[in-house]
Amino acid sequence: MTDATDDAVEDTLGGADPGVGRGLLDTEMGPSGAMAHLYRGEVHRMKLWRERLDRTTNWAVLLLAAILTWAFTTQSNPHYVLLIGNLAVGLFLVIEARRYRAYDMWRSRVRTLQRNVWALGLDPTREPTDGWRERLAADYHQPTLKISAEEAIAHRLRRVYLPLFAILNGAWVVRVTAFSSVSWPASAAIGMVPGDVVTATVAVAFACGLVVAVRPRTWRARDELRQENLRSPHE
Repeated sequence: MTDATDDAVEDTLGGADPGVGRGLLDTEMGPSGAMAHLYRGEVHRMKLWRERLDRTTNWAVLLLAAILTWAFTTQSNPHYVLLIGNLAVGLFLVIEARRYRAYDMWRSRVRTLQRNVWALGLDPTREPTDGWRERLAADYHQPTLKISAEEAIAHRLRRVYLPLFAILNGAWVVRVTAFSSVSWPASAAIGMVPGDVVTATVAVAFACGLVVAVRPRTWRARDELRQENLRSPHE
């Protein structure tokens, strides 16, 4: 191997070549092979995190079914197991929100490539998003989460967990009113804690979750199914 070849290899491997990164988009043929492999890798990563979200949801639903079955098996079973179920489902909500933030990071890359590479390749008359290359390059250089934890929790509440909490709390209300020999709210007591305090705590906790889920906000997660403009105008 000649000295010139050695110098060229060293420059390329060391990142000294200023042309590294050029040519990812062929001028006439559209996305190059390197860009196609990059896109395929990002889709695969997004798919894995989507599956992790679904797995957490499945765990929460199975836990909900087990708690409801046990709570209504016999009248002697304590009602507060349904409230413990709220705490367990809330733990799954926090885990899923963390996973959703990571999922959104990979999904945002896929949507950036779809919007500014593949859409333009299919229809060159479209205009790319300003500065998308710089933002995508910065994200590859230093990956960052795009949405806050509160927004991730709100999204998962709206999609999955608010109905689960409603089922659990509704079952708890039925359990302490229709399946107890003591009148409500005394039937909601837990040990030394009066029933009205327990009832107020449950109501406030559910109201807080409802506020987090539905309060007006500027959503930073883009191109989600909640947006009205994603619906086909022909439907």
